[in-house]
Amino acid sequence: MNWYVVYTKPKWEKKVAEQLKNSGIECYCPLITQIRQWSDRKKKVEVPLFNSYVFVQLAESERNSVFQSVGAVRYLFWLGKPAVVRDEEISVIKKWLDTSDCIDVTVGGYQIGDSIQLESGPFMAQKATIQEMTNTHYVLVLESLGCVLKMKIK
Repeated sequence: MNWYVVYTKPKWEKKVAEQLKNSGIECYCPLITQIRQWSDRKKKVEVPLFNSYVFVQLAESERNSVFQSVGAVRYLFWLGKPAVVRDEEISVIKKWLDTSDCIDVTVGGYQIGDSIQLESGPFMAQKATIQEMTNTHYVLVLESLGCVLKMKIK
């Protein structure tokens, strides 16, 4: 069975994932914890790593069952076909989110636009393109995962 990417209504990722799980569909909505500040308090909230995306694992013949969920809009397509995410890529995301320790990454001698292969950390062996570099963070484009990764330098 393949992993597909379901596009959801804005801010509906967790609701769609919950509905899909209740329907018996294998799904994955990667969440990260962020501190949000309101005028009177700060609070830790879990937000999706990818806005409006939920990953589902099912057979090609069962793809339409996803639309029983109210917030599911459509599948993400790549080159005219539903985008398929490899099992290894889902495992890398899970491993990265499960890693609680801080990974010290340094970027040196690279220019914007350079293609690199990550040598350590949860995205090890992934190819990336450097999109932006500053003193506080850098932005990498992970084409195989179809995402942009912004990493803060501590």
